[in-house]
Amino acid sequence: MPLRLLKQGLLGSEREPRFFPEQGELRDRYDVVIIGGGGHGLACAHYLAKEHGITNVAVLEQGYLGGGNTGRNTTIIRSNYLTPEGVRFYDASLQLFQGLSEELDINLFYSTRGHYTLAHSDEALRTMRWRAEVNRHHGIDSRVVGPDAVAADIPGIDLECGGNHPVMGALYHAPGAVARHDAVAWGYGRAAANRGVEIHQQTRVTGIRTAGGRVTGVDTDRGAVDCGAVVSMVAGSTPRITAMVDLPTPIEIYPLQACVTEPVKPFLDTIVVSGSLHVYLSQSSRGELVMGAAVDPYSLHSTRSSFEFVEGLADRLIDLLPFTARLRVNRQWAGMSDLTPDFAPIMGTTPLDGFYLDAGWGTWGFKATPISGQTMAATVAAGRNHELIEPFRFDRFTDFQLVGEKGAASVGH
Repeated sequence: MPLRLLKQGLLGSEREPRFFPEQGELRDRYDVVIIGGGGHGLACAHYLAKEHGITNVAVLEQGYLGGGNTGRNTTIIRSNYLTPEGVRFYDASLQLFQGLSEELDINLFYSTRGHYTLAHSDEALRTMRWRAEVNRHHGIDSRVVGPDAVAADIPGIDLECGGNHPVMGALYHAPGAVARHDAVAWGYGRAAANRGVEIHQQTRVTGIRTAGGRVTGVDTDRGAVDCGAVVSMVAGSTPRITAMVDLPTPIEIYPLQACVTEPVKPFLDTIVVSGSLHVYLSQSSRGELVMGAAVDPYSLHSTRSSFEFVEGLADRLIDLLPFTARLRVNRQWAGMSDLTPDFAPIMGTTPLDGFYLDAGWGTWGFKATPISGQTMAATVAAGRNHELIEPFRFDRFTDFQLVGEKGAASVGH
């Protein structure tokens, strides 16, 4: 019996401390206003307070904490990207994730699983070798394995995929992991609040005020506040925020859907991704298969889910794992993926002084949560881009210095 339950039984109930402080009124002024109470926004607030001593910070969330893409993803964490810039960035995030439960004093259910990206053609296998070489060059544990290794690690897989897309090999990334997404947001939020950051839920930003080429404050549905800096970290709502400051971006929004099955006895220890089948899945600690596919093929600001998604995903998944035909889908959902032309984020300073942007995360924002928060906090504190995010700067689209991450990020995982 847990000690806490035994104490309650013997000594009676006692008032449980609040996870977050009670929400008060907005102040007249903050040093920094962060728009977006998801993982990125709360992580940025935490690192501003912890590493830079900036605590006069307000996080403004139009809904509830973690209610956007932070709570609408499939929780995969990896660093086996294609470009050196992406590999360095995401590996720094993975390293932070590994110690995050202890840092935030909350169980994130971080679980290292290993990550298989299946290759179904000679061309795909060449790309896996390319990624493996880039990964190893930067000290990342990735290697190409053959079909026998895939079959040994993924019970029940049909290597012929119904005769349509035979598995010819895979990129195996040993550090691939999963974590509890809502706990990441809650942990960062509590840690930031404990250092004096204010978190305001149900607070919608309706305008951003500027003067003399710099940010001076924000308007909300609860009143106006002055501030010295605004950080936009709102993923699929980015176009609405950037329109407030007349800042065009190449970001387009596409729905990304996912679903989970009924829980079954644990059998899948690894994360499985197939770019050709547009399928990725893992098994949760509760036994559910957590599954997703590519983004929907049309631009739409919506979080609705569809039968067509489940039908198509099930068809391809049964080719890969025939026995899953017997499983029932319990629930499905959608997020809004903010995609850039080169499939890499836009981070850091912008042409508007005091306005910082963290956007363009597409299908890979959750895994970037810790390093995004840390580097954006450093950028805001210094007023210039952190070196790790300089390749993702806002103006790379005007000087044609694109990052080119599509080969490792376009499946929707």
